[in-house]
Amino acid sequence: MRAFTRESGVVAPLDRVDVDTDQIIPKQFLKRIERTGFGQFAFFDWRFREDGSLNPSFELNDAAYAGASILVAGRNFGCGSSREHAPWALEDFGVRAVIAPSFADIFFNNCFKNGMLPIVLPEESVNELLARAKERPGYKLTVDLESQTISDEEGAVANFDVDPFRKQLLLNGIDDIGLTLQHEGAIARHEATMPARLRGLTTAAT
Repeated sequence: MRAFTRESGVVAPLDRVDVDTDQIIPKQFLKRIERTGFGQFAFFDWRFREDGSLNPSFELNDAAYAGASILVAGRNFGCGSSREHAPWALEDFGVRAVIAPSFADIFFNNCFKNGMLPIVLPEESVNELLARAKERPGYKLTVDLESQTISDEEGAVANFDVDPFRKQLLLNGIDDIGLTLQHEGAIARHEATMPARLRGLTTAAT
């Protein structure tokens, strides 16, 4: 998993509430077995018209937000089904941090497991960031996980809270598998003490 320490980038404003995972990555694109390549399908039904051309009315299609790595959105972001493909699609689309007043729990947890930082700020603060990004296309923010601060070129904008354990995992790029592998030696020693018949079952399972 890619570590998250500090991200400076253009802010993309998605001033919508209840953005669900089927909008983030529509169900017809869940057939892929890789974890990469989903970015081209992110927000597909909003980004494209029926003829495949870009929809100019969709805010993220504005050239001013091209390459944006910080997404600011309305409350209850990531609601709907629990597909882990949603953070995969956003990350592959170039998003490293999402700022919103609230998130759906499963999406929120999946972000940390995939190297993305979800940040909860008061709705008033989020609305201010949305307004700045709309009024000043190309508006940039710097998100610093170590100091838990968000700043722009004019100075500090906000502080945010993050669970200390999740923070350390994200800073070090450690996902659930990596966390388990930190105990690889202990696991191997335990397996060595198991009866041969059980070791055989373990080997077969892997």
